[in-house]
Amino acid sequence: MSWRGSTTVSDRIFASLPYLLPMVEVVAFGFFLLDQFPPLAVVFAPILILWSFYRSVRYAGMIIFFALFLLVVRNEKINHFIRFNTMQAILLDIIIFLFNILMDVVRLVPSSGFAIQTLSTTIFIGIVGAVAYSVIQSISGRYAEIPAISDAVYMQVR
Repeated sequence: MSWRGSTTVSDRIFASLPYLLPMVEVVAFGFFLLDQFPPLAVVFAPILILWSFYRSVRYAGMIIFFALFLLVVRNEKINHFIRFNTMQAILLDIIIFLFNILMDVVRLVPSSGFAIQTLSTTIFIGIVGAVAYSVIQSISGRYAEIPAISDAVYMQVR
């Protein structure tokens, strides 16, 4: 839905870039799946390269998170389409953070290896699906409507 005005090609590209943040964050959940299906590792190779740089810089996640939130989402001079997609990527990143906490709790249970692999793979596939859908919608110039998440985004982005 592009009711806030038309989007240019550059707006569409800039709107899809913030989704790199949740993709880089969710890679940690995908290692079980990537080990089982090596051709997927080839597909995710660029993200894995970004992940290695991302992990080498201390507090990179927090710096990128606040930079996107303060410099893009809260800047009303930037197109609403870009701010909406940036906020949606940030919320997906927050969901990944919450799943990290859940995984830490599950790891406390003895002999929970299968549960951890299943949860990790499910989280990975879910976030990758949400990001793929959002990027495709962004490139098409439409707002990606993800239930509950998009409603929270509309509350944050005026």
